Amino acid sequence: MNKIFPFTAIVNQKDMKLALILNAINPSIGGVLIRGKKGTAKSTAVRALASLLPEIEVVEGCPFNCSPNERQGICQICERGEEAKIIKRPIKIVELPLGTTEDRLVGSIDIEEAIKKGKRVFYPGLLAEAHRGILYIDEVNLLNDHLVDLLLDAAAMGKNYVEREGISVTHESKFILIGTMNPEEGELRPQFLDRFGLVVDVQSELSLEERVEVIKRRIAFEEDPDGFIKSWKGDEEERNRIIRAKELLPKVKVSDDMVKLIAKICSEHKVDGFRADIVIYKTAKTLAAYNGRDEVLLEDILEASRLALPHRLKREPFQSETPKLNFDKILQEGKKNFNDFNEKFEIGEDFKVKEIKLPFPSKSIGKRAKDIDKLGYYISSRIPRGEEFDIALDATLRVAAPYQLQRSKEGRIVIEPWDLREKVRERRAGTNVIFIIDSSGSMAFQRKMKEVKGALLSLLKNSYQKRDRISLICFKGEGAHILLPPTKDYELAQRALRELSTGGKTPLSHGLKLALELVEREKRSLPFLVLVTDGKANRSMYNLNPLEEALNIAYKIKEKGIPSLILDAEDKFLNLGLVKRIATAMGGLYFRLDDLKADGIVNIIKYNMH
Repeated sequence: MNKIFPFTAIVNQKDMKLALILNAINPSIGGVLIRGKKGTAKSTAVRALASLLPEIEVVEGCPFNCSPNERQGICQICERGEEAKIIKRPIKIVELPLGTTEDRLVGSIDIEEAIKKGKRVFYPGLLAEAHRGILYIDEVNLLNDHLVDLLLDAAAMGKNYVEREGISVTHESKFILIGTMNPEEGELRPQFLDRFGLVVDVQSELSLEERVEVIKRRIAFEEDPDGFIKSWKGDEEERNRIIRAKELLPKVKVSDDMVKLIAKICSEHKVDGFRADIVIYKTAKTLAAYNGRDEVLLEDILEASRLALPHRLKREPFQSETPKLNFDKILQEGKKNFNDFNEKFEIGEDFKVKEIKLPFPSKSIGKRAKDIDKLGYYISSRIPRGEEFDIALDATLRVAAPYQLQRSKEGRIVIEPWDLREKVRERRAGTNVIFIIDSSGSMAFQRKMKEVKGALLSLLKNSYQKRDRISLICFKGEGAHILLPPTKDYELAQRALRELSTGGKTPLSHGLKLALELVEREKRSLPFLVLVTDGKANRSMYNLNPLEEALNIAYKIKEKGIPSLILDAEDKFLNLGLVKRIATAMGGLYFRLDDLKADGIVNIIKYNMH
């Protein structure tokens, strides 16, 4: 049996440990998402938490992990009543693999029972196995959206509803939801991020003394696991504290003043919806119980807000880090001023996108989207649509199984045409349209930027019901930066575009490099680059010829098969052909910005996306 590193022996990481403990005391908080780079003890902490928690009583052999006092009556073992044997066992960690299918997660028909007895019997999935335990998803940001939606629904309701293959079952599914992710491998979509009760960012930079302590403790554990665990008394004390907190939690009172404070904090931080308010309320109660109090204090509200709010705050333009809370002067920030001869342009009006036919063939994106549908994750099954289909053997067997007693000859499984099911793979990956805007001084006299801004907003407005997102990179002066990370937030885009201004040198290569890095980070999205520039690169990252440096990165974009649209903003009468060279190197579509209105830009992008 593998030895588990003690929970309280983990150096620092106070927020992570606190968030895990609070969810262990009160799973209704809604789980915790732990974000951090590799090697920051995320997985270690999750496994250590399970060994820290007190044992639970279960009905022996029950696949639904029923409590002896709360039997669900949906398995033969629980139906025996008092005859069933009661045992104590440690809390289970159920890991959800990235390749999990819908039937494995929610449960499906028991094929063995169906074939042998001709009965439709429910075979529990991971949501049943995780009941009264921990459901752990490593790299949750890479998990299929459909599965994330299913498990978050179960976590919110505490129940799993199954209606499939002639089965209708509802069972308890109350678990501590823990997700971990490395932000460098792609962000979690905002609608899923909001569904996690608490989010903590793991501290990757420790002091010299803390790093030394990490080394000492880890080496001591590896050399003598049993001795190290016995010498570490903190776990037993923490376990007893958790038990006391669970008992005290129902008795904790929250005054009307504290409830008003919660509402005020969420309101003044302009948090959408009411999920944040409720999570703060539950977290504050749990903090009070954890600290041995039966009344919520101001300090509990503030601490709960610190864990529950930051990931729900709206980000401002230029803001890549998690927004900070301000309890003193909420949202009193003044407008940012740009004094270095910046010139700002008005935003073009958005419009209803009209479908048009273009004189060139669509390549890359449409084909890549179809390929992903064909080769993507297998998530569920359905009745075939068409003569050629990708057979889902497991689902086909589940449909055919109940009829084998009537059909079977010599013990063989007989499949009829109407039993066949096809695989439903992950739906078409969403497109991330990355605008790379030249906002250098050489663009300051160009008034056509209005059309680009209008196109960006219109794309965003029309992508609301789809999975497409918009990003914005601008480059000027000393370098490039992400003005708008991948988003569907229309208001955030408007604010970002108001701040888009011109001035300074033209670090074109840095803009292209940043776009390439964003594509690598957002691997689950189909990229489409829109470069707007006059091509007058005059700043290098590595003291090379600025234009040649930009062309080298453009070649890399072409090699990776990333589709692109290049809009030439150079003056028509003084055109040096620089942008056309860049477009050729990128392998992208080339148009003069003079020749296009906002609707034309949008239709070119849409035609090549879908």
